[in-house]
Amino acid sequence: MSSNIVLTVDVREGTGKGAARAARREDLVPGIVYGGKLEPVSVTLRGNEIRKALLGGHFLSNMIEIDHEGKRQTVIARDIQFHPVSDKAMHIDLYRVDEDTKIKVNVTVNFVNEDACPALKRGGVLNIVRHDVELLCPAGSIPESVEADLTGLDIGDSLHISAVNLPKGVKPTILDRDFTIATLQGSRAVLTDAEEETDEAPAEPEAIKQKGDEE
Repeated sequence: MSSNIVLTVDVREGTGKGAARAARREDLVPGIVYGGKLEPVSVTLRGNEIRKALLGGHFLSNMIEIDHEGKRQTVIARDIQFHPVSDKAMHIDLYRVDEDTKIKVNVTVNFVNEDACPALKRGGVLNIVRHDVELLCPAGSIPESVEADLTGLDIGDSLHISAVNLPKGVKPTILDRDFTIATLQGSRAVLTDAEEETDEAPAEPEAIKQKGDEE
């Protein structure tokens, strides 16, 4: 996914809580830029630019360009700390990347084709084990989401990561097992109906009269 977010940064001379509080009073967000062959650098970012980027969505899964006095670097946001009451961004960690840098990201799983799922048509329930999966992706092609197809799945079936079509160059970080994404389970009503069918008493066989019975 190519970058369409540009953030202005300034090098932050002062460090520590006092300097961070002073920056926030000026609607600046303290942060750090690290990774690659360069040393970590403490920076401040514009609060209004951060709010706009966050409202746009996918901030943590997009490549971002930071602009310092006309010079740009490509980064990705690795962590954002928010104020527990106001939800304002308090600190941001930015990691230097290029398009081919492999990074680990959590990507949302979307379940599709529910209308073609026999389990759900029978009143079953989709039990989601993982709402998102951790993937190893090139920084330049991070998917916004991945799709898990429910077509043909019946009660008792499971959906594993191997059934999810991942983009080229993208792999799950867990490789030692085919882990479960979701299972299809019978609802209480479906299970009760099945139990009632199996609990019906079998018809008693008709008595066979022996010749001596009437004597």
